[in-house]
Formats: sequence, structure tokens, C-alpha cells
Amino acid sequence: MSLRSVSLFVCALAVSVSAYAHEYDLGSLHIGHPYARATVAGQPSGGAFLSIENKGKEADKLIGVSSPAAKSAEIHTMSMDGNVMKMREVGEIELAPASTVNMIPGNGYHIMLIGLTQPLKAGDKFPLTLTFQKAGKVEVSVHVTDLSGKAADASHQH
Repeated sequence: MSLRSVSLFVCALAVSVSAYAHEYDLGSLHIGHPYARATVAGQPSGGAFLSIENKGKEADKLIGVSSPAAKSAEIHTMSMDGNVMKMREVGEIELAPASTVNMIPGNGYHIMLIGLTQPLKAGDKFPLTLTFQKAGKVEVSVHVTDLSGKAADASHQH
């Protein structure tokens, strides 16, 4: 392989990786890989997932979420109690200094999208605004994966 071919390959790889890895910074907060799984026709709600890393020395809180993709958006937590799934809205998520909150399907925090304006289709994107107590607001782009979520899982391995 010539040096030029190698250079072109490396550039193409860098562009494709950066296009796939969508991350955002707001002050000392780092928001990683917002995604949602596709929904089926008639499904009235969906979930969005992401990570929030507080790289700072002061605590902050995620205090609100909103999106034009749904009539309302809420911060939820989900857990299993034996064979019973329990989901409830939480008003905020504490973000301790030097810590990371990972929102993942199946357990823990997620963003509940209630009253979807249209089904979430794999390959689509939609805006989501995150409001933090100290850092303020940031709009992120949520990428919709297929129903299995395999594409999202692969992008979340570090």
C-alpha cells in the first residue's frame, strides 16, 4: 500500500468514526452517544439513552428534558423486583463530581418519551434538550437504532 492510500484510508476511517460517535460538551459535562430504539406502529412512547460524565469538581443535576418528538419527556428509573419491572419518574439525576451516569435499556435511568408525534424509525434522528441545574441547556441529536439496539450497544463499548 502506498503512503497516499494509507493516508486516505486513515482520513476516511476518522470521518466515519466521528460521524458515528456523537458526543457533546457543556461546561464540565460530557454527554455521550444519545440514542433511542425504533418503535413499532401504534406504540405511544419510547425511551432515549445516553451517558453523562461530570468531569468537574462541583456537583450538578439533570433537572429536565424535552423533545419535539414527543408530547412530553421525563427522566425515569427502572428496576426489577423479582419478576416485576418497576418504573417511575424521577425529578432529577444527581451528577457527582468525577462521576458518570450511564442510561441503558433494562435497568437504571432513561428518558421516557411520552406521546410520540410519530414512530421512531431506525436511521432517523431527533433533537432532545437536556437542562442542567448549573450548566444550563444543551440540545443533542438522538440517533434511532433498530429494535434490537445492536448498533447502539456497539457504539457504547469503550
